[in-house]
Amino acid sequence: MSLAAHRAQHVRLAVEGAVAAITLDRPERKNPLTFDSYAELATIFRMAARDEQVRAFTIAGSGGNFCSGGDVHEIIGPLLERDTRGLMQFTAMTGELVKAMRACPQPIIAAVDGVAAGAGAIIAMAADLRLGTPRARTAFLFNRVGLAGCDMGACAILPRIIGQGRASELLYLGRSMSAEEGLAWGFFNALHAPEALAAEAARLAQEIADGPAFAHAMTKRMLQMEWAMSVEQAIEAEAVAQALCMTTQDFRRAYDAFVAKRRPEFEGN
Repeated sequence: MSLAAHRAQHVRLAVEGAVAAITLDRPERKNPLTFDSYAELATIFRMAARDEQVRAFTIAGSGGNFCSGGDVHEIIGPLLERDTRGLMQFTAMTGELVKAMRACPQPIIAAVDGVAAGAGAIIAMAADLRLGTPRARTAFLFNRVGLAGCDMGACAILPRIIGQGRASELLYLGRSMSAEEGLAWGFFNALHAPEALAAEAARLAQEIADGPAFAHAMTKRMLQMEWAMSVEQAIEAEAVAQALCMTTQDFRRAYDAFVAKRRPEFEGN
């Protein structure tokens, strides 16, 4: 099934052309996640690997906030009744969402307004690019509920974005990172006014979608893989990756457009 044909039940999913827009839509509670929305988000990103139409994602929250994390009443409360096996099933399921986001070939843009806390901060972190607003507040607040900061890949991914020391500060203190800090530290790629955020995220997603899809997927894959490689291994891996990209029709289209002195129109193959 294509993403355009998928009828999401626990989040909003809209596919327009080559861009899929996901909206967390429980604004009265600042868009918390439930067991069902966790699973559906992972399913959507896993489906994306087989979708030939969608070339980029945006993910946002409704009502002036991004996501307040796991729903206190629908997730946190029930977890207190689970045994170790049940808790492991839950943490494996939440981790599956981040794995699905990182494995899907399409770049993901998080549009963060207002609160992005707990799992909400993780979703923003797991995206490829992040746009924020001046009122964005991002908090990896796991220690404030008696848990470790090592949740859903935070100790592996967050230091790669903002550095070890800054990540340690946020994970040990559980404090909110302001939008200005997020921009200065490299968490946010840009800040926009709240009323302009959705349009800017859509514009950026469309710009990415207009590019060479196979090559973008390869870039995302290499960005993920090369953290575990030496520089020599990375150079070798990139040589193979780039040679594969040179077999695509988009590579030829770019050459033909250059010769004809026009802008290339990529088709993703």
